[in-house]
Parts: sequence; structure tokens; C-alpha cells
Amino acid sequence: MKTQSNRNQDAQSRRGAVLLLVAISLPVLLLMVAFAVDVAWMQLARTELRTATDAASRAGSRVLGLTQDADQARAAAIDAASRNTVAGEAMIVEASAVEIGVSTQANRNARFQFSPGGTRLNAVKVDGRRTASSAAGPVGLLMGNLLPVSTFEPTQTAISTQLDRDVCLVVDRSGSMLTILGGGNPGNFCDPPLPGSRWAALARAVDAFLQELEATFPEEALGMVSYSSDVRGCQGRLNMPRSLIHTRLSPDYVPTKAAMTQLSSNPIGGRTAITAGIDDGIRVLTGPERRPFAVPTMVLMTDGIHNLGPEPREGAARAAAADIIIYTVTFSEDADLARMREVADITGGRHFHADTAGDLEAIFREIAQTLPVIVTK
Repeated sequence: MKTQSNRNQDAQSRRGAVLLLVAISLPVLLLMVAFAVDVAWMQLARTELRTATDAASRAGSRVLGLTQDADQARAAAIDAASRNTVAGEAMIVEASAVEIGVSTQANRNARFQFSPGGTRLNAVKVDGRRTASSAAGPVGLLMGNLLPVSTFEPTQTAISTQLDRDVCLVVDRSGSMLTILGGGNPGNFCDPPLPGSRWAALARAVDAFLQELEATFPEEALGMVSYSSDVRGCQGRLNMPRSLIHTRLSPDYVPTKAAMTQLSSNPIGGRTAITAGIDDGIRVLTGPERRPFAVPTMVLMTDGIHNLGPEPREGAARAAAADIIIYTVTFSEDADLARMREVADITGGRHFHADTAGDLEAIFREIAQTLPVIVTK
């Protein structure tokens, strides 16, 4: 039988063994904790670097599409990068890390291939670096004093490509478009729209839209549809179907200008069959003139409320199924903003509302400048 003294010696021996085990294990545990913390820190730095580099390439590509100026595009990329932080510091992208060039596909399912330089510039490549040789330097590890390596050097490359668009204007020529802005007599129903009418404001906005398209470098193909209802009268001067395709997709905007001039010079009228316009817009954007690499985009304008034919949301679903983006534009307090916002949402587009003729022109200019940009690497 063990005496009390023996038992005390055994207990002291066990305590000594435990303390020795803790002494041996503690550094290992600290290294494991340090490693786990720094792995998470490195992953965060990689994610932040990817975000900053993507943002820089997208900003540069957008400015390139609008200006076709490599220096301005490079400056925009550098500025966008600086607005993002990596490992707690503003991202620094050097001018030499931004390349301007051309990004192309061999076919619709192929990857985009980037080549620096070229004549038809459409892409910006940004090399984001947090390395010892970069301006920002490497990322310091939080537990660097406990590990053999004290810094981390992540790199990330992003290429953003500005895409061409196929655009179809779908405009409202219903009777409410004869309304005089600010009040007043809309004139004779069988006469052309008056200069102060909603239609006249639309005609000016469309002209501004075409000016902006011509000013941007991407080659947008353009088509046009108008809609109201089946209207006959005015001794044959008013003879329009519910929806009419005026022009098919073409890089030549002269036919669309001529179509607007013709509509402005003749009587308009009827009800508001928005879905008929959408469906003809889909026919234009999916017709044989459609370019395989262009983004199909519909600009749908109305000043009123859908009151004839199928529900516009159904037309929007058909457009979405064809990968068509719809920008909806409502004009006047009489328009159905909620429904047109839904139409845009269904296709991944945007809704705009104009209260005045000036607002309408500004919106059409903004849509023309909204260039599709994708990160292709």
C-alpha cells in the first residue's frame, strides 16, 4: 500500500509531466494559430486585390469606349484602383501595369484573347501586384515574427472588354403623344404633331441619342419600331398598323433619322399597344442582321399606360429568353412607371423616367453612353 508521501510524489510527477507537455506543445499551438490567421489574411488580400484590379480594368475600358484615348483610359484605371484598398492600403497601379489593346473571340463560345495595341482598341488589361518590386510593396503577414516568411506577394490580372451593341428603338406614337407640354391645344388630330408636343420632345431626344451613338467608338447597329394601334383615317393620311418595323439593324443611322422625320411630318394617333412594340423589337434584334458578338438592347419608350393587347411583362419575358436587355423610358405623369420598371427588371435592364423634354433628352443621351463592359479575364 502506498503511503501518503508516495501518493504526493506521484501527483507531483504527473504535474511535472503535464507542464513539460504544455511547454513543448505551446510553441506548436502558437505556430498553428499564426498560420491559420495568416492564411485567412492572405485570402482576404487576394480577394481585395481581385476586386481592385477588376474595378480598374472596367473603369479603363469604359473610358476607352467613350473617348478612344489610351492615356485617358489608363488614367481612369489607375484612379479606380486607388479607390480600393488591399491589406488596409490604397491600391497603387503603375502606368506600366495598364495595357490598352484589342480583345477578340474566334467564335461566340470561345474565350476572349487579348493583344496589346491595335487600331480598334476595345480592351484594358491591368496587372495588379503587391510584390517587392511594386510601388505598394508586399503584404506584411500578421504573424510574420513567428513564421519563417514575413511577407506575401499576391498578383492578379484583369482584362475588361467593351462590347458592341445591337440597338432597337421602340417608340410610342399613340394619340397622347400629341399632348402639348405645359398645356395648350394639341391641334388637329389629322395634322402632324406640333413643335411643343410630347412627340416633338421625343424626336429631339432620339436625335440626341443618335448623336451620342455616332460619338462613341463602338459600332452600334440600329433599328427602329413604332407602335400604337391599328389606325386609319384622315383621308388616308393616317394609315398605321398596331406596330411597324421602320428600319432593320444597320450601322447606318440615316434610315432611322428618315423614319423619325416621316413620323414627325404625318398624323399619329391610336391607343397604346406596348407589347406589340416589344415583339417587333425582338424580331429586329433576333433577325438575320443580328451580330453574334453584339449585346442586343431595346430602348422602349412610352408616355402612357398599356391599354391594348397582351401584357407587356409577357413580352419582356420573351425578350429575356432571347438575351435581350430592355431599357424602359417613361415620359409624363400619365405613364405607368411601376409596370415599365418591371419590364426592365425582367430583362436585367434599367427604367428611366422623364418629367420634362430636357429630362427625356438627357436620359436618351445617358442610355447611348451606357456601354456594355465585361471582365473577360
